[in-house]
Amino acid sequence: MASLAILEPMQVFVRQPDETILTWLEERRRNGLDRWDEVWNGVLHVVPPPSYAHQSFGGRLFAALRPVVSARGFDIAYEVGVFLHRGKDKPYRVPDLAIASAANISERGIEARAEIVIELLSPDDKSREKFGSYAECGIDEVWLVDPMSRAIEIYVLRVSTYERQDERSDGTLWSPSLQLALSVVAGPLLRLEWATGATEI
Repeated sequence: MASLAILEPMQVFVRQPDETILTWLEERRRNGLDRWDEVWNGVLHVVPPPSYAHQSFGGRLFAALRPVVSARGFDIAYEVGVFLHRGKDKPYRVPDLAIASAANISERGIEARAEIVIELLSPDDKSREKFGSYAECGIDEVWLVDPMSRAIEIYVLRVSTYERQDERSDGTLWSPSLQLALSVVAGPLLRLEWATGATEI
C-alpha cells in the first residue's frame, strides 16, 4: 500500500494508514476533495484546496489560452491528471493547466506526454520538485505563474533538463510550443500576444 503524506497545514507522514485514515481518504474521494492530490514515488500527497484568487486567475488563463491552443491543434484541460506511464495508475501529477495533443489524451487524463504544463504558484509551493517527473515524460514546456503578481517563468526541455527562458529584448518571454509572447504589464496583468491577437488577464 502506498505511504501517505498529508500536507494541510502541517506535514504528516503515515507509512501504513490505519482504517481511520483510509475511511477519511474514501470520504475525500466521494466528495471530490481529492482532485488536487498527487502520487509521488508511491507517496500520496494530499494538498489543501487553492484560494479563490488562484482559481479565478486559473479560469481566466484557461479562457485566454483556449483559442490559441486550439489554433495550434492542441487541447487544454484544467486540473487533469498527467500519468507518467501509459496504462499505469501511478505515479501521476495534477498541474493547474495542461496542454496536449489528442493522441496523448485518454478518458482518465493525459498519458505521459503533454506539450505544456502550467503550475500556478501557492504558498509553500512544490512545483519545481515536479520538474524531474515532467522531464521524464518529455513535456516540452513548464510554466510557473504567480496568480497575484502575474510573474511568469517559462522552462523549455533541453535533452533531459529544463532551461529557464530569458526575457527577449522587448521584455517578453517566448513560448515555442504556442508561438506566444508573455509579459507582465501594469495592473499587474499578464499580457499574451500571438500572431493574430493579444489579451491581458
